[in-house]
Amino acid sequence: MKIQDMNRDWIATASTLNKALPYLQRYADATVVIKLGGHAMGSDEAMEEFARDVVLMRQVGVNPVVVHGGGPMINAMLDKLKIKSDFVKGKRVTDAATMEVVEMVLSGVVNKRIVQAINSQGGRAIGLSGKDANLITCTQTDPDLGLVGTPDVINPQILRDLTEKEYIPVIAPLGYGRNGETFNINGDTAAGAIAAALKADRLLLLTDVVGVKNAEGDVVTELSASQIRQMTEDGVIAGGMIPKTETALDAIEGGVRAAVILDGRAPNACLLELFTEHGAGSIIRKG
Repeated sequence: MKIQDMNRDWIATASTLNKALPYLQRYADATVVIKLGGHAMGSDEAMEEFARDVVLMRQVGVNPVVVHGGGPMINAMLDKLKIKSDFVKGKRVTDAATMEVVEMVLSGVVNKRIVQAINSQGGRAIGLSGKDANLITCTQTDPDLGLVGTPDVINPQILRDLTEKEYIPVIAPLGYGRNGETFNINGDTAAGAIAAALKADRLLLLTDVVGVKNAEGDVVTELSASQIRQMTEDGVIAGGMIPKTETALDAIEGGVRAAVILDGRAPNACLLELFTEHGAGSIIRKG
């Protein structure tokens, strides 16, 4: 590379940092809950980049809390073990055998992969599940679905304790029932409930879509709760986007300042959303 080209790259980098200053100040000491979807984890390189972004956020004073999914990894392990899945209304029934695999994959494989990636970039990540320190108490979502839970009570004190000591919590979406059951929780739902309990500044839902699209197929960068409800009623928001927007609305109603649905496969998605003027994906606010 020529010296002139290198100088241009350095100048561009310095300019980017300079323009980021107001946003760095804006999010100082803010809590940001990040839902990392199974599809958004991608390759080892993508995981490394995500981990570096999270460590940078912590370094500049943001308090990141990571909640992860792991659907593709669970499916692969169930297939490998030849455990057949039944479905009710398109949703997997989680029986006792399936629940063992879910807990093994989420807590024992996916969670530790994320923790290791963050720590390898200089962070201080600690992995836990909703069963630890009474973090998430669940009720059964639907008896027909088996051991699938809906968060009922969130006890965020362990997360506050960790972030005060500059640790980065990484949470597997599992919870426990009042009768001692272990429940599988939808990752988006768990992230939204945790964000609300923490009164987080932002909930970032990293997924495999670029954001909420209007009837013309264009991504809408800013939306209110009423617009989301109208677009859902009109059928513009449909399919898998419905539970994501419902999670965003529930989180906002619970006290989160804003929720963002963005493409977790895009490089530096979290940094683009927090520290640049144009942001990334679709931001949803109450008003």
